[in-house]
Amino acid sequence: MSDAAAAAAAAAAAAAAAAAVAAASLDPPKRSRPIVLVTGTPGVGKTSTASLIADRLSFEHLCVGDLVKEHSCYEGRDETFDTHILDEDKLLDLMEQMISDAIEEGKGVVVDYHSCELFPERWFNLVLVLRASTAVLFDRLTERGYSDRKRGENMEAEIMQVVLDEAKESYSQEIVHEVQSNCLDDMESNVGRIEKWTQQWIKDNPDGQ
Repeated sequence: MSDAAAAAAAAAAAAAAAAAVAAASLDPPKRSRPIVLVTGTPGVGKTSTASLIADRLSFEHLCVGDLVKEHSCYEGRDETFDTHILDEDKLLDLMEQMISDAIEEGKGVVVDYHSCELFPERWFNLVLVLRASTAVLFDRLTERGYSDRKRGENMEAEIMQVVLDEAKESYSQEIVHEVQSNCLDDMESNVGRIEKWTQQWIKDNPDGQ
């Protein structure tokens, strides 16, 4: 074989290998465990519920509020609403990699955040919307030291079921479930439901999804 032919063959082999790598990256690994989003108005118990789910099921827990702070996924601060101005692209890129890593390790993932419309629909197998009574929510937000304005805005959002409507508009209705989260018994019941649902999901998807 001439030098030119050998070089051409090597180039072709390299191109084929590169194409295979690219194809693999476009074809993500199948998940053997589900990915769950726990969402709701601030104060309904998202992080506590998600943390318990992660402990019970050995899931990876992504607390989005913590990720935003730890990885500086914000572009500044909105003093009017006393909150960070979210850098959605940076956050989503970070979470995409974390979720991919968890899937590679054969682990499930539970995400918790007070908003849900920014996430890709393809990420989640279940969206759990926690709700709380106004009396319970008022006390929880007061204990957090929320200003009257911030507490009032969140109370209004809960009364108007803003997060629930957002979830129903952003995801398939069949994967969105609304549950009460007013006390420890509610949380235990909700986590128990997720355990049973996960067991059934694994049975229904023996080859992954």
